[in-house]
Amino acid sequence: MALSENLRLPKPCPACGSHTMRVPSTHNPDEKVHCASCRTYICLYSDALAMLEKEPRSEEESLIEDVVNRDDRT
Repeated sequence: MALSENLRLPKPCPACGSHTMRVPSTHNPDEKVHCASCRTYICLYSDALAMLEKEPRSEEESLIEDVVNRDDRT
């Protein structure tokens, strides 16, 4: 069982520019999200979900995030 998983956010990491973040597999709203590349703290998981829903993004960015963030475990 993995303790964390990758999630692509519309806003890049302020330290390295990566869009790939590590989120807890438990999906608790108060857990921290970190950059997958440089491990910089980004936000709380609840903030990351809000960012995915409300952050303005191009159609291209939206398609990339939909593919990267889809759940294949069904």
